[in-house]
Amino acid sequence: MNTPQTAPSCTGCDSTAHGYLCHRHQEQLATHLTELPALYAEVGDCLVPRRSGWGDIIATRGAAGPRSPVNEDVIDTVNYGRAAEVIRLWRTDVRRLRWPHRDAPPPGDLGADCHWLTRQLDWISVAYPAAPDLAREVRELNLAARSVTGDPPPRRQHIGVCVAVTDDAGTVCGAALTRLPGEPLSCRRCGTAYRTEADLLLLHHHQPRTTTDRT
Repeated sequence: MNTPQTAPSCTGCDSTAHGYLCHRHQEQLATHLTELPALYAEVGDCLVPRRSGWGDIIATRGAAGPRSPVNEDVIDTVNYGRAAEVIRLWRTDVRRLRWPHRDAPPPGDLGADCHWLTRQLDWISVAYPAAPDLAREVRELNLAARSVTGDPPPRRQHIGVCVAVTDDAGTVCGAALTRLPGEPLSCRRCGTAYRTEADLLLLHHHQPRTTTDRT
């Protein structure tokens, strides 16, 4: 992994802990990337043709989004295609710097590219100088979509800590496990997936016990 010589400040909070993004802003970026595909699919549902005239676009929800007469700038800039184009450019650039010997990334949709970037966030936060710009653009895409859909951001659910053993010495991962409602549960640090009922029972059984739990 290409690690910078010095640890520059996180532009979001001036933290100098590890790299270009502190842990908190790395988590925020992961959340925004996870939310983007569903948000922009919903944007397409919110902006539909007006029945009385071909080509006129209106917001289907009265409490949010542009009202008629339509703001054409919103239609031109807040849409699935533009979001997919922006995220694809970021994926291409990260891939170019991390693996310069590889060709362009394979074809993929917005969901695939967001997922790919999420998997690279540990490297991006430490070794990618444009990480703050990536975080800013993804956040702006997220806010733009919400200006149309009007939905509040979903809150991540804290499930517990990862109990996967990561080496022959028996080291337990211990990373916090969180997910959006309805999202599959997996560890962002070690990649362990908890898919089956047996997995979840094992996860619950091995959670650290507090003093209250033992009394």
